[in-house]
Order: sequence, then C-alpha cells, then structure tokens
Amino acid sequence: MKDIDRFVRTYIQGRVNVMEIWVDRETGVNYIYHAAGYSGGLTVLLDQDGKPVVTPQMDLPY
Repeated sequence: MKDIDRFVRTYIQGRVNVMEIWVDRETGVNYIYHAAGYSGGLTVLLDQDGKPVVTPQMDLPY
C-alpha cells in the first residue's frame, strides 16, 4: 500500500514566475511557494491578522 504524501498542492499559477500553495495534510497549515527562474522560496501563508492559514482536513483533496 502506497503512503499518502504529507503535502498536497492546492493552487498553481504561472510558468516562469510560479506561485503555488501547498497544504500539510497533518496540520492543515498552508504554505506559499514562489519561484522565478532558478530561485525560489517557501513560507507559511498568513491571514490578515498575521496568523497561519489552516485548511480543515475534511476540505483537503485525497
């Protein structure tokens, strides 16, 4: 039986300048990834109050 990946990509935009949102299946915390050319970065996605965006597990695609 194949293990389910811990992270799932829920959003993607762009080809050269890529913006993606990844969700941790265990915690529900959302991360934003941005890549441009050969560089990129990943950080926690924050709401307007500065708190991490959390997706309920029942809303995650499996």
